[in-house]
Amino acid sequence: MELEGRGAGGVAGGPAAGPGRSPGESALLDGWLQRGVGRGASGGEAGACRPPVRQDPDSGPDYEALPAGATVTTHMVAGAVAGILEHCVMYPIDCVKTRMQSLQPDPAARYRNVLEALWRIIRTEGLWRPMRGLNVTATGAGPAHALYFACYEKLKKTLSDVIHPGGNSHIANGAAGCVATLLHDAAMNPAEVVKQRMQMYNSPYHRVTDCVRAVWQNEGAGAFYRSYTTQLTMNVPFQAIHFMTYEFLQEHFNPQRRYNPSSHVLSGACAGAVAAAATTPLDVCKTLLNTQESLALNSNITGHITGMASAFRTVYQVGGVTAYFRGVQARVIYQIPSTAIAWSVYEFFKYLITKRQEERRAAK
Repeated sequence: MELEGRGAGGVAGGPAAGPGRSPGESALLDGWLQRGVGRGASGGEAGACRPPVRQDPDSGPDYEALPAGATVTTHMVAGAVAGILEHCVMYPIDCVKTRMQSLQPDPAARYRNVLEALWRIIRTEGLWRPMRGLNVTATGAGPAHALYFACYEKLKKTLSDVIHPGGNSHIANGAAGCVATLLHDAAMNPAEVVKQRMQMYNSPYHRVTDCVRAVWQNEGAGAFYRSYTTQLTMNVPFQAIHFMTYEFLQEHFNPQRRYNPSSHVLSGACAGAVAAAATTPLDVCKTLLNTQESLALNSNITGHITGMASAFRTVYQVGGVTAYFRGVQARVIYQIPSTAIAWSVYEFFKYLITKRQEERRAAK
C-alpha cells in the first residue's frame, strides 16, 4: 500500500526508509503500520483508525488522522472543559433569557432587548446580579458535558460504521446526539432548576444552598426533575438538529476533518442558532416548569405545574401563541457564541490531548 504524501517507497522500505523523513514521522508511520492502517474492510476494529490524509511535512499531525484516535477519557476531559467555559462565559445572557421568558414579569423586569435588560439588571440590582447561580451551573456542566461528548463520539462512530461504513452518516450523528442528551440532562437538570430560580427577578435565594434546601423541603426531591421530560422533549430535537447541522457544515468547511478553529467556530455558531430558534417554545415551557412562576400559577391553576402538557396549556392561557416565543432573541444570541465556544474549545482540547499522547508514544 502506498501512503499519500510519503513517496512510493514509504511502506516497502519500512518506517525508517525514504528521503527527508524525520525520526518523529518514522515513529508515527510505524505506529500506523502496527495498528493495521490499510488492512482493508475486513481488517482491524471498525472505526478504530482512519487512513492518514495528505498534509505538509511541517504541519502538525491531524487529530482525526492520528492512529489510536482520541480515547474516552480525552473526550470526557475536553467535553468538561468546553461545557464549563461555555456556561461561564455566556451566563449573564442566560440570566437575561430566563427573565425574558417570564410569562407575567414584574413591571420592573419588563425588558425590550437583551442589552437593555443586562444594563438594567446591573444598574438596579448590582454588578454581580447576572452571575448569581453560576457556581451551581459550573458544577453541573462539567460532568454533564463530559458524559455528553464521550457518549456522542462513541455512538457516532459505532452507528456510522453500521449505517455508512467508512463514511459519515447524518442519521448516526443525530441519533448519537439524542442518546447523549439523555445522560447530559440527567446530570444537568437539578442544576438548571436551582440556577433559574436564582436568576428570576426578586428571587428570595442569595445562595445555592438556600435554594436547594427550600426546594427540597417545600416541593420534595421530585422538583429537581419536574422539567426533565420537557427538557428531553426540547433537547432531543435540539441536539439532533444541532449535531446534524454541525457535521453537515464540517463536511463543507472542513472536509478533511483537521483541527481548524475557524470552521469549528462557524459550524458551531450556525448549528446553535438554527437549533435554538426551532426549539424556543419548548424552552419557554421548561423555564415555567423550573421556576413555577407565581403569577402564572395564581392566574391559571392551583398547585404546581407538573407536566409538559400543563406547561403548554398555561403558556397559551397566559400569553397566547406569541408567548411560546418569549426570549427567542436572547436564546439565539446566547446559543450562537455558546455553541461556538463549546465546539472550538472541545475540538482544541481533543486535538491537544491526543497530539500529546501520540508524541509521548512516538518518543518511546
